[in-house]
Amino acid sequence: MGAREQARALPENPGCYLMKNVDDKVIYVGKAKNLHRRVNSYFLPNRDAKTTALVAKIDHIDYIICGNEYEALVLENNLIKKYNPHYNILLKDGKSYPLIKITKESFPRVYKTRRILPDGAGYYGPYPAQEALNTYLELVRNNYPLRLCSGPLEKRTRPCLYYHIHKCSAPCIGKISAKEYGAYVEEIRDFLSGDNRSVIEKLRREMLEESRALRFEEAAKKRDVIVALEKISAEQTVQAASSESRDYAAIEMRGSLCTVSIMQIRDGRLLGKAMYRAESMGDETETLLSFLVQYYSDGDSLPSELYVNHEIDAALLGQFFKEQLDMPLYVGFPQDGKHYRILRMAQVNAMEDVEKRMCQLDNSAALERLRELLGIEKLPEHIEGYDIAQLAGKYTVASMIVFRGGNPSVKEYRRFNMKTLGGAIDDFQSMREAVTRRYTRLLNEGSELPDLLLIDGGKGQVHAAIDMLSVLGLDDIPVVGLAEKNEEIVFPDDRPNLVLDRADPALRILIAIRDECHRFATSANQRMRSRDASFALLESIDGVGKERSRRIMTECGSVEGILQLSAEELASKCHIPISVSERILHKLTL
Repeated sequence: MGAREQARALPENPGCYLMKNVDDKVIYVGKAKNLHRRVNSYFLPNRDAKTTALVAKIDHIDYIICGNEYEALVLENNLIKKYNPHYNILLKDGKSYPLIKITKESFPRVYKTRRILPDGAGYYGPYPAQEALNTYLELVRNNYPLRLCSGPLEKRTRPCLYYHIHKCSAPCIGKISAKEYGAYVEEIRDFLSGDNRSVIEKLRREMLEESRALRFEEAAKKRDVIVALEKISAEQTVQAASSESRDYAAIEMRGSLCTVSIMQIRDGRLLGKAMYRAESMGDETETLLSFLVQYYSDGDSLPSELYVNHEIDAALLGQFFKEQLDMPLYVGFPQDGKHYRILRMAQVNAMEDVEKRMCQLDNSAALERLRELLGIEKLPEHIEGYDIAQLAGKYTVASMIVFRGGNPSVKEYRRFNMKTLGGAIDDFQSMREAVTRRYTRLLNEGSELPDLLLIDGGKGQVHAAIDMLSVLGLDDIPVVGLAEKNEEIVFPDDRPNLVLDRADPALRILIAIRDECHRFATSANQRMRSRDASFALLESIDGVGKERSRRIMTECGSVEGILQLSAEELASKCHIPISVSERILHKLTL
C-alpha cells in the first residue's frame, strides 16, 4: 500500500503521524486533531512546492492515536526529540550566541560557553552583543573571588597565584566555606537573571554596614559592584512599564528555510535575544507552535506573557505551560502598540537572517532548466520580479525585487510609490509606470539589465510590462508571468500557459521570486499605513507637532527606531528638548 492509500485509510482521531522514506527513516512528524483530514491534505492537488517536495519523499506513513489534541502535542514533541526528523523544526542555534555558565559543583565556576549540556549547570543568555557578556564576566571576576581553575576542585597545600592577587578565595585549601562561596554565586545568579535592582539594594545595605564597622576596603568593593551593575542597567536598550516577564517570538519562512527570533524582557529590560535556524515542511503557524513547545519544555526562564507574530493555538500552548511546566501563560498576537513594536524588532531580525540563508543556496541546475523551458538564450542569472499592492486605491506600491543566481539580492530591492494614478485602481498602469521608471534609470546610468522579468499576474500584466520595454527599445529582455491559480507560467506570445509539476526546480525558483515579491510589496503597503499611524501617534504627544514628528521619523525611520534610543540619544539626534524625548518614550511604551 502506497503512502496515498495509507493516508486515505487513516482514522478520524487525534494523534501523531510519522512520515518515512524508503529507508524507513522518519523524515517528518506532525500532530493532528483529525489524522485522516490532516494527512490527506498533503496529497491534495495544487499544493505549494514545499509540500509537494515533501510528499515526493514519503514512502509510507505510521501513526499513533491520542486521546485529544493536547496529548498529540506532547507526543509530537517527544517524537521530534527522539527521531530528529530532517523536515521538522529543531532547536539549532543559528547564530551560536555565547552564554554564561555557572557549573553545578560545590564551588561553582562562572565562564563563557557556546554549548548547553545536560549537566545540571545554570546557563544565562544568549548574548548577541559580546560587550554585554564581557561586561558581566568582568564584573564577576573583579568583584567576586570565585575560582578560575578548570575541572574538578583539587585539594592543594598551597593556593595558586590568583589567591595572592585577590582574584580567588582559595576553596582548594579551605580559605572559604561552601556557604560563603554560595552567597557570592547566588548574587551572580540574581543579576544574570535580570534582578539587578534587588541585588543593588542588598549591596547598598551591606556597603553601609561595612562602612559603619570601619571596614572601608570591603565597603569600597561593594560600591564598585553597585556602580558596575548600575552601568549595565543603564545600557539596557528596551524599556517597558511592566515588571512582568515577557517573551517575543517571531518566525519567518522562505520555502522550507525557517528562522525564529526570540526576545526576552525581564523586569522591564531586554535580557537576551537569540535566533534559531531550521528547515521545516510545516507552515509558519504549526512550525512556530512546535518550536515553542521544544524551546520551553526544559522549564528554564519561562515568561508569564508570550507575544507571537502568527496566531498559534494559544489555548493549546497555555495548557502545555500549565500541565507540563506548572506555569500560567498569556499568549498575545498584537497588531499595534508597545508589544507590536517590540515583536516587530524580533520579526525584522528573523527576516534578515532567513534572507541571508537564501543567498547561500546553489540553484545553477534549476536556472539551466528554467532557461530550457522558457526557450531563452542566456542563463537567467539576473531575474527581476514585479508585484503591485494597494488598499482600496490608497497606498498603491509596486515592488521590484532582484534574484541573482536564483537567490535574493535584498540590497537591490526597490519600491515605486505610484505618481500617475491619482487615487485610481489600475494594476496595468501601475505596472507600466514601475517598468518605465526602473529601466529608464538603468539606461541612463548604463547599468546592467536583467536576463529575465517575472511578472506576478497573467497576460494583461505581462503585456503592460512589454509595452513599456518596447517604448524603451528593450524588446530583447524576456518577460513571463506567473498566474497564481494553478502556478501557470504565462508567455507573452501565442504559446499556451506552461503547467509544471510543483516539485520542478525551475518552477520553485519562479514561485520563490513571486512570493518574495508579493511579501515585499505587501510589507511596503503596511509600512506606509504604519508610518501614517506613527505620525498621528507622535503628534498626539504634548510638545510634538507636524514639523517635529516629521523630523523624528526622518532621523529614526520608524517607531521601532525611536525605541532603540535612550531619552538623551533621541533628544540629541532629533534636536528636541530632553523633556519631550522622555514623554515620547514614555508614551510609546505605555
